[in-house]
Amino acid sequence: AQTIIALEQTINYATVYETIKHRMQIATPLLETLVQDLSEEIRAFDNRIKSISVSVEKKNPPMPNMEGSVSVHYKKDF
Repeated sequence: AQTIIALEQTINYATVYETIKHRMQIATPLLETLVQDLSEEIRAFDNRIKSISVSVEKKNPPMPNMEGSVSVHYKKDF
């Protein structure tokens, strides 16, 4: 049997995108702070979210003798 999901039961990814876009315009020294803030902001607009996973990668970070990228992955269960 096929399960039918109503639009009201889904996460509004356009809102998620706008939340991320807005937050990325705010300079943040630590990627760890950024991923934690993003997870809380996304959760705030839909309390049906029970778990969230956020990853951010920064290409060519401003570190002496560093080539490549650094990344942070954050997962939280609510």
